[in-house]
Amino acid sequence: MAVSTKPNFFLRRPVLSAVISIVISLVGALAMNALPIAQYPELAPPTVNVSVTYPGASAETIASTVLAPLEVSINGVENMLYMTSSASSGSGSGSISVYFSLDTNPDMALVNVNNRVSLSQTTLPEDVRRQGVSVVKRSPAMLQAFSFFSPDGRYSGVYIHNWMTINVVDELKRIPGVGDCMVFGSMDYAMRVWLQPDKLAKYGLSVAEVRAAIQEQNSQYAPGRLGDMPSLPSTRLTWQIDTQGRLVTPEEFGEIIIRNSADSAMLRLKDVARIELGGQDYNVSARFSGMQARMGAVYLLPGANAIATGDMVLAKLEEIAQRLPDGLEYRLIVDNNEFVMESIKEVVATLLEAMILVFIVVYVFLQNWRATLIPCIAVPVSILGTFAGLYAFGYTINTLTLFAMVLAIGIVVDDAIVVLENVERIMASEHLPPREATAKAMNEVTAPVIAIVLVLCSVFIPVSFMGGLAGQMYKQFAITISVSVVLSGIVALTLTPALCTLLLRPHHGHGHTLPRPFVWFNYTFSRITRRYVNTVRFLKASHLRTLSLCGLMFAAIFWLIRTVPGGLVPDEDQGYFLGIAILDDGASQTRTEGVNKVLNDFMLKNPAVEASATLAGLDLTSMSVKSNYATFFATLKPWDQRKGPGMSAGEVVQSMGAVNIMQPEAFILSFTPPPISGMSNTGGFDAYIQMRGEGSLQDLEQMANRFVAEATAKNADGSPKYPAIGVVRNLFTTGSPQLYANLDRERCKDMGISISDAYAAMGATFGSTYVNDFNLMGRTFQVLLRSEAQYRDLPENLGDVHVPNKKGEMVPLSAVMTLERRTAPQVVERYNTFPAAHIMGSPSPGYSSGQALAEMEKAAAAALTADYALGWVGSALQEKLASADTTLIFALALLMVFLILAAQYESWSLPLAVLTAVPFGVFGALLATWVRDFSNDVYFQVALITLVGLSAKNAILIVEFAVEAWRGGRSLDAAALHASKLRFRPIIMTSLAFILGCVPLAVSSGAGANSRQAIGTAVVGGMLAATCIATLFVPYFFKAIMQLSLKLQGKTDPNAHKSPLDAEQEEI
Repeated sequence: MAVSTKPNFFLRRPVLSAVISIVISLVGALAMNALPIAQYPELAPPTVNVSVTYPGASAETIASTVLAPLEVSINGVENMLYMTSSASSGSGSGSISVYFSLDTNPDMALVNVNNRVSLSQTTLPEDVRRQGVSVVKRSPAMLQAFSFFSPDGRYSGVYIHNWMTINVVDELKRIPGVGDCMVFGSMDYAMRVWLQPDKLAKYGLSVAEVRAAIQEQNSQYAPGRLGDMPSLPSTRLTWQIDTQGRLVTPEEFGEIIIRNSADSAMLRLKDVARIELGGQDYNVSARFSGMQARMGAVYLLPGANAIATGDMVLAKLEEIAQRLPDGLEYRLIVDNNEFVMESIKEVVATLLEAMILVFIVVYVFLQNWRATLIPCIAVPVSILGTFAGLYAFGYTINTLTLFAMVLAIGIVVDDAIVVLENVERIMASEHLPPREATAKAMNEVTAPVIAIVLVLCSVFIPVSFMGGLAGQMYKQFAITISVSVVLSGIVALTLTPALCTLLLRPHHGHGHTLPRPFVWFNYTFSRITRRYVNTVRFLKASHLRTLSLCGLMFAAIFWLIRTVPGGLVPDEDQGYFLGIAILDDGASQTRTEGVNKVLNDFMLKNPAVEASATLAGLDLTSMSVKSNYATFFATLKPWDQRKGPGMSAGEVVQSMGAVNIMQPEAFILSFTPPPISGMSNTGGFDAYIQMRGEGSLQDLEQMANRFVAEATAKNADGSPKYPAIGVVRNLFTTGSPQLYANLDRERCKDMGISISDAYAAMGATFGSTYVNDFNLMGRTFQVLLRSEAQYRDLPENLGDVHVPNKKGEMVPLSAVMTLERRTAPQVVERYNTFPAAHIMGSPSPGYSSGQALAEMEKAAAAALTADYALGWVGSALQEKLASADTTLIFALALLMVFLILAAQYESWSLPLAVLTAVPFGVFGALLATWVRDFSNDVYFQVALITLVGLSAKNAILIVEFAVEAWRGGRSLDAAALHASKLRFRPIIMTSLAFILGCVPLAVSSGAGANSRQAIGTAVVGGMLAATCIATLFVPYFFKAIMQLSLKLQGKTDPNAHKSPLDAEQEEI
């Protein structure tokens, strides 16, 4: 059947075709400048944080009397994913973190939690209500961490902390996009009244009297006005009356009168206490590279643009640096944006490399610079236009959208090549001029081009409707490729034919001599094509042979699926690492600071480390105050300065294990930051062992230790029972030293001592009693009572504390109270309203997180009883949720391709022939991933979805032409052979262009290289298999499926009686 050479609409209107492409490019270029930049789409679940303070209370008291009622009230709030809480006796504070599903509006989540907290406030202790309950929304992602330090040591931690609070924190909080800014620790100014219990006893004073005197004389009053209306007619002036209210300086507080006698002798506060302007809490100390410092962090507002916000924070810090006092400096310790920008830069470089490689492949195959110029013009139009699509959908330029563009280069060049190669073939074989050849070629390839566009879109668009983390990650990738493919189809049907008529020249017989390299290339390719056709013929000749080979491949796919480990996303070298040091339960902060010094010296000796920062008294995993915990950060040198062995973040982290040998006091846990910022505070995995029964906290600790023992158990031969589990540690302990105060209540009543007075005296001596507030520098700070250090160091100091009886006699507390030595938890954590033990760990080297999670669940099944359950949080939970979606996504992609092809071919059988190419692509991707020891993570799955479309695309080119040949009178056998030979060159050219375009991804290095390698390896491996293997089998499956279809319809091949055409046997 002759194909028409009549020009179509766009061939007749070449200027219109050019205008369409120019408009697409212009809009795309404008959108590119306006698009925000990010590492990932919004992947961290929205979080609402509830904070409470109960000074002096134990962790168990805070957990049971404050957090538990709040949790019960909050539990089940709309779209809640899970909830964790932490109560710390070190700081007398508690916090609840409520995590929501990804598609939740953070503002509504905040309102809903706040409403529920308000309902339960009446059940909280009075002291907690006085301090207030804070409810804030913030992304759990720490955007940046900074340290202000005093190189010459002239400033104390209290001064640095408050200078930062007043001059830095408030400035940064006002920046759009900043959700929260905080300085680690609570060292805000406070008027510290350091009581001397021996003097209180000497003067017969109780703590309650001291407190009442301060409250009375440090209060704000409003005396009123003179002459206000209604007033006398003679009034000529109005007067505002003012007086001294709250006191300001330690000297003023020292003059507070506690007692006066009949002879006018007065006992003042300074006579029984030392008063100073100090810090509210000294439980967290910081050092920067060994110098006196304080550390702060900036947290992102949910949905805010990280790069833009980070840039504004840096600019503001530079502005603040101009007014720093002499002897105070600052340094950025963690800047996640550095890694993001560096990795984005690397992907952009890969994008350009891919484009150059694609154009080289096109030139080698077309051997004509004019022809090569056509895809060189067409590809940038589609890629630029894609930015406009991203802008329209409200997306960002991120790792996923840029990966999609790298893959899209190889895809969009296909459409231009399919058109161009067909025009060249017709011009060479039929000697038609460019215009007529283009018209004829367009009539032939318009249907396949539309089919390719529809198939690729049908793969990706349904994926974008998936929910959860996987859906969020797939969505931006899928839409990016879909937009580029649609634009590519538009350009292929409009601009490409117009450029063909403009740029191509007629073929003049045999007068044109090709350069020698092209002659050699064509000869070699002819031989490859001949062998390819012979192999196709060989496979078509035997059902048993072909199906046996396919069976082997399916067996290999099944084995590889079981063998290739699972994961979420690869860990990356983000330019810093962090960790915690855990000392014995109850270890003092002084001992913890000693370990920090060893850590600091060790880190700074490493040539890869640029600076270090340490925090004593802070547990990074729960952000709670623990005297026996230290947190450390190390900033690494730029990536281009760390190319040698042992210089990557992962290798430096492994080297930190040596510190465990250097000092025996602490166990060191080091880790790289989580690959997706905001999923958790640390790398590795986090879980909770939840106690649902009626057991004690000691029972919970025993069960958690039993679980850890099971997870780290060895087989009889000494090999690990669970090899995928590397480090795993139970962070919950009830071993912190505790003194239990046994108050003899009967004796108290006999001696006329008030029970509340007894506990108030204890609280003011050993705790930190909040009295009221004072004003300084336009802010409100607390006045706190506590005894001097020497009166609260040992249990024997209980005898120094006196309490008055009804007769006014001072009775030592030791007369009515005994102290019993016990152990108790320093921090109590809860998970979904139940007490829980925090488990933290990481996979063994060479194993993925998916394998580790699976083995952790096996260990839990073996070790935990019915009253206990293992619950995942952070990235581990998101990985479990994401893996559940993958199979469905893949099945949906296959179904959509099948339905689109069925609709186009008006046949249920032909699409099956096209889909037979897909398993080959899957096999190649799995094999390449397994060989390179990568995991089945989100990037691999994204590559797999891409391969469904690309494998089908190659098969479409063969099946489309085979159907035309069959309808043109050839037998099914001859039609399959004819199509495979005819389309072999364009298939190889387009696939090679795509594969070489992705090679820079597969072999990349630098920031973010692991992610690029993961997706590049899978795509290159899959396309090699889909090109080199699938094209051998598709003709066979086309013939077999068509014969089966005809048989089921009771028909036979009408052209079967015709002998194979001689043309099929001729030399190429």
